[in-house]
Amino acid sequence: MYKEKILKFLFHEPEASATKSIIILLARIIFGFLFLNHGIAKWHTFIDSSDMFPDPIGVGATLSMWLVLFAEIICSLGFMIGALFRLCLVPMIFTMCVAFFIIHAGDPLTVKEPSLMYLTIFVLLYITGPGKYSIDRILKSIYLDTK
Repeated sequence: MYKEKILKFLFHEPEASATKSIIILLARIIFGFLFLNHGIAKWHTFIDSSDMFPDPIGVGATLSMWLVLFAEIICSLGFMIGALFRLCLVPMIFTMCVAFFIIHAGDPLTVKEPSLMYLTIFVLLYITGPGKYSIDRILKSIYLDTK
């Protein structure tokens, strides 16, 4: 019973046309690649900046950086290929919420604008689902359509 609910949560999506699915695919690739670049830049400075990384949720600077790296590198890769799409979006959305509402709370809009744009795109794509051209489409056919 719970397994079905979890699978439907992960793989349920409104039926999208081929054109809409191509647009979603392009958005996944473009925004996933841009988000991945943020993670790669942080990864290159990990040793020098992990002790100074912000700790907005109180887990320590190094763990905070690891969590952001997970969201920006691992989850953005899953986001781009559409594998466990909604599950990957949860840490990405959470990271952008923390960046927008906590880290950059007092900053002018021009500074917090990138996190708001990513947050908006990620929430909209969470709602639409990954589209037809995704790994989740294959997983959905294996786990949900074989009954």
